Amino acid sequence: MSNTRRSPNPYRSKPVNASRGKGIKKHESKWAYLFISPFFVMFLIFGLAPVIFSTYIAFFNWDPLGDAIFIGFDNFTFLMTDDRFWLATGNTFSIWLFSTIPQMILAIFLASILRNPRLKAPTFWRTLLLIPNITSVLAVAIVFGQLFGRDFGMFNIIIGAFGYPHIDFVAETIPGHIAIATMITWRWVGYNALIFLAAMLAIPNELYESAELDGATKWQTFRYVTLPGLRNTITFVVVVGTIGGLQVFAEPLTLSGNFNGGDSRQFSTLTLFLFEQMFLEQKYGYAAAVGIAITVIVLIISLINFLITRRIASEDSK
Repeated sequence: MSNTRRSPNPYRSKPVNASRGKGIKKHESKWAYLFISPFFVMFLIFGLAPVIFSTYIAFFNWDPLGDAIFIGFDNFTFLMTDDRFWLATGNTFSIWLFSTIPQMILAIFLASILRNPRLKAPTFWRTLLLIPNITSVLAVAIVFGQLFGRDFGMFNIIIGAFGYPHIDFVAETIPGHIAIATMITWRWVGYNALIFLAAMLAIPNELYESAELDGATKWQTFRYVTLPGLRNTITFVVVVGTIGGLQVFAEPLTLSGNFNGGDSRQFSTLTLFLFEQMFLEQKYGYAAAVGIAITVIVLIISLINFLITRRIASEDSK
């Protein structure tokens, strides 16, 4: 038997030192914390810190150039009895009602058209739908403000051509809310249509083929196949639209021309009311209380969204 010593295989992988592997992982984790740190730094400076500071000054009669007098819950007590706050809340939800429901119906309709496999140049049409969303909101408000003009606006010219009197979209409450809702719908309908399109593309084609074999009409296919597959997406769009509706600012400001929301405050929304208290009346503590109230409303809506989504998920699992 030969006692020849075997030469080491140069292609054989060498065992990794356990301590060295731990050191590499520890080194990599440090770099990971470094790369994700900008988000947390920005969040702390521009997200968490303003919330904490706003909550703090809401309990004071705050004067940035003078003394801060602690008044406890007086700002919140006055908020609950302030008719201007409740009027702004009603205006905000009225504009939301006129914008969200038509916007959602139109977005689903556009998504159904874009889902058609026989549609030519689908990328072009999808890109075209996003153009209103990337347009400056101030430019949109100015253009639509001219379209809704009382004497020479295009909509009033069309109304006058049918023999009806002109509508003053600035002075009247409901027509003004419809005008603002039209601006919001034009700006966001394409964005929501693409969200619905993504949800529609996730619905299995086998369901549509089965419906076609069963002789279902297009409306029956849409009602019994498409809509059930869009339930979670509809809930998401409604909640996100509601949160965005609570932040409506540029459209009513441009149409009314001031932070008061018009002569009779018919355009006063929650965000306009907050800016009015801060910059016009310089009630910083009260404005902070209004901001907290808006946050509470958003949290309540998010909770309702969570409960509805969980119920839908439990029904689907049965």
